[in-house]
Amino acid sequence: MPPQQPTERHTIAVLVDNEPGILSRVVSLFSGRGYNIESLTVAETDVARHLSRITVVTSGTPMVIEQIKAQLDRLVPVHRVSDLTMSGPHVERELALVKVAGTGDKRVESLRLADVFRAKVVDSSTESFVFEITGSSDKVNAFIEILRPLGLVEISRTGVVAIARGSQPM
Repeated sequence: MPPQQPTERHTIAVLVDNEPGILSRVVSLFSGRGYNIESLTVAETDVARHLSRITVVTSGTPMVIEQIKAQLDRLVPVHRVSDLTMSGPHVERELALVKVAGTGDKRVESLRLADVFRAKVVDSSTESFVFEITGSSDKVNAFIEILRPLGLVEISRTGVVAIARGSQPM
């Protein structure tokens, strides 16, 4: 039996026509073949040309990643598929809203940790805070884990957005 190839995490940007059903088709491509989506974001990025950008974070062997890219490229309203992980340096960010409830020392500690992580208080009451944190997924995960024992109540995350570095478009 041949040795199993290692699984790799890839961030893939897909430029598509902004039309009904395209997101469903992309998601169906993944689910129909048993590929996992770790993160998915989509928004219109060119209003004049009605184009949207879908950013998908997925994992798989190199062969699976190549299959995913090829199958995405074959979808009719897809203009371009770019594997940002393979195409060179890129910037990835994620935003999360994190609600923490607590009083006394726990409240003070959660504010101190938010300052360390450069998280911003976007809502406050006498019993809770909602923090906004932006950064790499690792940074967001670390912030969430460090707040867990201090009264973590709820988390809402955007998913990863990414863009290639330099002057060239994807």
